[in-house]
Amino acid sequence: MPPKSRFTRLDAFTKTVEDARIRTTSGGIVTIISVIVVLYLALGEWSDYRRIVIHPELIVDKGRGERMEIHMNITFPKLPCELLTLDVMDVSGEQQHGVLHGVNKVRLQPASQGGGVIDTTALALHDANEAATHLDPDYCGTCYGAAAPSSASKPGCCNTCDEVREAYAQASWAFGRGEGVEQCQREHYAERLDEQRHEGCRIEGAIRVNKVIGNFHFAPGRSFSNGNMHVHDLKNYADSPVKHSFQHEIHQLRFGPQLPEDVTKKYSKSTPWTNHHLNPLDQVKQDTDDPNFNFMYFLKVVPTAYLPLNANNKASGHDRTTDEDVWLGSLGSGFDGSMETHQYSVTSHKRSLAGGDDAAEGHQERMHARGGIPGVFFSYDISPMKVINREERAKTFSGFLTGLCAVLGGTLTVAAAVDRGVYEGATRLKKLQSKNL
Repeated sequence: MPPKSRFTRLDAFTKTVEDARIRTTSGGIVTIISVIVVLYLALGEWSDYRRIVIHPELIVDKGRGERMEIHMNITFPKLPCELLTLDVMDVSGEQQHGVLHGVNKVRLQPASQGGGVIDTTALALHDANEAATHLDPDYCGTCYGAAAPSSASKPGCCNTCDEVREAYAQASWAFGRGEGVEQCQREHYAERLDEQRHEGCRIEGAIRVNKVIGNFHFAPGRSFSNGNMHVHDLKNYADSPVKHSFQHEIHQLRFGPQLPEDVTKKYSKSTPWTNHHLNPLDQVKQDTDDPNFNFMYFLKVVPTAYLPLNANNKASGHDRTTDEDVWLGSLGSGFDGSMETHQYSVTSHKRSLAGGDDAAEGHQERMHARGGIPGVFFSYDISPMKVINREERAKTFSGFLTGLCAVLGGTLTVAAAVDRGVYEGATRLKKLQSKNL
């Protein structure tokens, strides 16, 4: 027998000799069941440790000087692309009249003919189709009393109909059909306008705006600023022999990038957050035959970040140093899978520019003002709070080990109690049976 050490008296796990142990059939059955239970619960602990959950956080958005992208896909079945203008403006004073870059105008057949696609035009300055390449290189077209636009292909000249229209817009003059304008007659602008009267138009693409309170809107005619007023040249819209209207369908409207489909499918059952990309204005349709009708949408935009498990802990929306370095359509997507996007809520309002009440809808007490511009207007406000949705493991490794020990110890303790109860019961039953004999 080995000599006793100084730690012997500290042993909390006293042992029994082999001869004093009793093995029973019930004990073997309890042991097998205990092993199965331990393996099952240990597998559950491992699965729980490997499980990834989204932990939402709400913080104050401290970002400054940021920009965001607005992605849109909107159809106007009763308005030709030639008459439709997209403008953007915000409280910082930035205005984008007749947005060009990043937006496509898709000409559509009339609804009576199926509404199919006729042509898709990617808007850009100095479109090759409008360039007057056949003219003398020294040709300098007149701007008819207006100052030449800064975007003119030849400084100080208006060589195309579009440049004359731009010059008129900068001078806050109405343009009309271009009667008496050499450039427009040469390009058959009036004839082209008449050919498209029965067509529809779909606007698709993205625009980049300052992350401040602002609005963007679709209205007829080229826009310009007259003092502190934002004005549209409505002559071609109002004098049209065909009755136009701003009936529209919003196929998609979102602020920022879309969360990947694999991520939304993975978390769609466990958290409702991923469903915010089913944006509230998607598939919204508004009908009207009134050419003087105004639709307004008021949006509350909430900055939202998504940080995957292995992403940088900082709530950074992209890996680029400045917004100008990011291609249009990719702002907010990080190389590490992180994403800066936005959720939004919306309320809507519509009215006839002729004024009146909503008696037809059962609200006779609701009165509308007269006047305004026909169109579809989106006014957005930015929330000062920011939501960060961070991927995290449901349990740490130390928590996994703790749970595993709890499973093992708890199962063995319960199994020992059950085995002891079965053994004691069987022993007493045998004693009773022996007395009866």
